[in-house]
Amino acid sequence: MVTPDARARARADVPLLIVAATATTVLALGASQLPADVGAMAIRVVLLAVVVGAVLAVTALRPVAAVYLYVATLPFLAGIDRSTLLPLVRPNEAVLALVLTGAVAGGIVRALRSGTVPRPVLHPVDLPLAAFVLLATVWPVASEMLRGLAPTGADLASTLPVPKLAALYVLVRVTVRHRTQVERLTRLVIWPAVAVAVIAVLQTLQFGPVLAVLRVWWSSAQDAPSDLAERGTTTLGSPLATGDVLVIAAVVLACCVVRGLLGRRERVVAAALLLTGILATGQVTAWISALVAAGFLVVAFPQLRRRARRAVVPAALLVAAVGVPAVLARAQDTASSGVPISWLTRWDNLSSFYLPALGDFHFALGVRPNPVLPAPETWREVIYLESGYLELLWVGGIPLLLGFVWLSWAVLRTAQEGASRPDARGALTQALGICWWTLVVVSVLDAHLTLRGTGDLLFVLLGVAVGVARSGARSTAPWFPGLRRTRQVGTIGPLPARS
Repeated sequence: MVTPDARARARADVPLLIVAATATTVLALGASQLPADVGAMAIRVVLLAVVVGAVLAVTALRPVAAVYLYVATLPFLAGIDRSTLLPLVRPNEAVLALVLTGAVAGGIVRALRSGTVPRPVLHPVDLPLAAFVLLATVWPVASEMLRGLAPTGADLASTLPVPKLAALYVLVRVTVRHRTQVERLTRLVIWPAVAVAVIAVLQTLQFGPVLAVLRVWWSSAQDAPSDLAERGTTTLGSPLATGDVLVIAAVVLACCVVRGLLGRRERVVAAALLLTGILATGQVTAWISALVAAGFLVVAFPQLRRRARRAVVPAALLVAAVGVPAVLARAQDTASSGVPISWLTRWDNLSSFYLPALGDFHFALGVRPNPVLPAPETWREVIYLESGYLELLWVGGIPLLLGFVWLSWAVLRTAQEGASRPDARGALTQALGICWWTLVVVSVLDAHLTLRGTGDLLFVLLGVAVGVARSGARSTAPWFPGLRRTRQVGTIGPLPARS
């Protein structure tokens, strides 16, 4: 049972965790801008040693802090390109490796002191996930070698995102156990996304200081200066990734609202900023994702339609006032046929480079692990495969596509089992089902699962959902895998509001 003192500590820990994550990010970014002389290098080494030592100590003593730190810093570090701050890796990947090391080391020490070895308990989602990891890593490389092709460094690097997501799932599943931890994690999903939404709005309003900071760390050499002012790329470095993170946070917030969780002012402020931020991304695919998620929300919560009518007018005025610049800029980037020019470019890439290579049954076993191709033109360097299901066929062929279908079914069944809970665990679990159904739909357009930030948050929700399935009762009315109609609003008291 959670005591009042534990609840008070939980409320106090959230802002402290956000401040600590922000301080860590600022410290790392500031150290990277020191002059490249001997003294500056010494300062960098000392700062890096202090940060690494502190993170290892905290995560070893409190393994759940590893999840908090990673989730809180994810929207701000995932958009920094590889080798910008650290060689070969993105900062969020280095953070995950660091917190995993601390959590595992602490677990080993506790096991040695107690003399007992924890016995893993398998869940129905574990086997499909393990199969998907193998089909996304070992199988593409083996298939490539059997066809007489030598894997390149880019091919091997392209297989790393899926094992990273699986490791994150295990970390969350093992460490996030108690109600206060789930409540804390809920806010750490919502409020960093709210900060990203604010950045997206200021960016599309061409707020000078925000654009200047984004140009330093969160833009690549291929980005034109106008790209930062027209679309909400934010600290995720991509309007599509920004839209996905905001949509997931908005779904989590909606699942909390129907359960009466969080404070009223907290819910209103977060909802207004998240919706405005989604519009400010200036990304048509992000808007489609938001509409698809909204459709699944209405199906799962019919009462949302009645509650939303009262907020439609003020919300529409706020969103229109702030999001109009992004919509107008996007409208100017539309062909005479009414289709975005980027979509015409996407189709040209598919028809000219990818679909011919997938022909002659090459889609059966896959083409290469790396879906990025060198561009023959001088105005661009690479070509991206912008279709989630075609990317699965390109990387691992029909086996990988079937592995994704199997994993999706297991994930949606897991979400169905815990969606009836009226607490924060149930909110995150039901949000997983809605977000995964959205992923299944919008993967026709883009590869969302391995997009920066998207897969991370989904597998965080999956780790929580597996804990719910182990401790909660199975749903008795699975009318649709991953979704369950919820007719009551505010079934339990609200979480303590933020002071």
